[in-house]
Amino acid sequence: MCGIVGLFLKNEALEPQLGSMVSKMLGTMCERGPDSAGFAVYGTPSKGKSKITLQSADPATFTGLADRIKKELGVSPDVALKSTHAVLTLASDKVDSVLDWLRANTPDIRVMGSGEAIEIYKEVGYPTDVAARFDLSKMTGSHAIGHTRMATESAVTTLGAHPFSTGADQCLVHNGSLSNHNSLRRELIRDGMRFETENDTEVAAAYITSKLKQGLNLGDALRGTIDDLDGFFNFVVGTKNGFGVVRDPIACKPAVMAETDDYVAFGSEYRALVDLPNIENARVWEPEPATVYFWER
Repeated sequence: MCGIVGLFLKNEALEPQLGSMVSKMLGTMCERGPDSAGFAVYGTPSKGKSKITLQSADPATFTGLADRIKKELGVSPDVALKSTHAVLTLASDKVDSVLDWLRANTPDIRVMGSGEAIEIYKEVGYPTDVAARFDLSKMTGSHAIGHTRMATESAVTTLGAHPFSTGADQCLVHNGSLSNHNSLRRELIRDGMRFETENDTEVAAAYITSKLKQGLNLGDALRGTIDDLDGFFNFVVGTKNGFGVVRDPIACKPAVMAETDDYVAFGSEYRALVDLPNIENARVWEPEPATVYFWER
């Protein structure tokens, strides 16, 4: 059992409130996943700049990291520390070389995600504590997704927490279980995808990334999961400009959505949505099985 929340703002005037709203939504999902929590926030991109979010069990590992990168690669990233995470901001054309260097030379640092807009934070702990640890309530942006995890099939670890990101500005959260993720992982590895964990959710994220790389839009990538992924699932996906939801054909996992002129919201339960502005006038519905919903700016 896990809890999912997501919020996509159609009204730019609400962007300063994104973190505050998502923090409240995530807090209502604590008992659905008290082991760990995580969230991805999409902020306003800076022209020519990208971000890499990193995690380390020992934040002292980040000391001197920018100097090492400058010495080895001639790249001078800005570094913002938040608890066990650090966000590097650097020229977009240098991201791939820095990622390759980090993976080869910093075994105690994990890459959470990268892209022009995305920042990802996740840790073991009670969800409200995790949100406070990273000041989620103060974050701004256009959209965000979050997840609370009750680990039933794997260890309680930071890397096992959601969201999972396998491509630039793309991430996924999942409630459910996949039965064919091992065979699909082998296929995706042959296609050049890389994996950090044995988690089935990372496979789902990589599957969607592979479809986006083939030129499909988010809606078509999500439709592919209905045919190619076996099991039961609710997927909520974020991209640089988009937000999507899909449920498996059985739809045994709970889900509810709400839409107004200002936003689209997803929650594993309606109570995750009750504090949103103007919720009393929102169109509220349960997403249909095997049906894709997505919005883009």
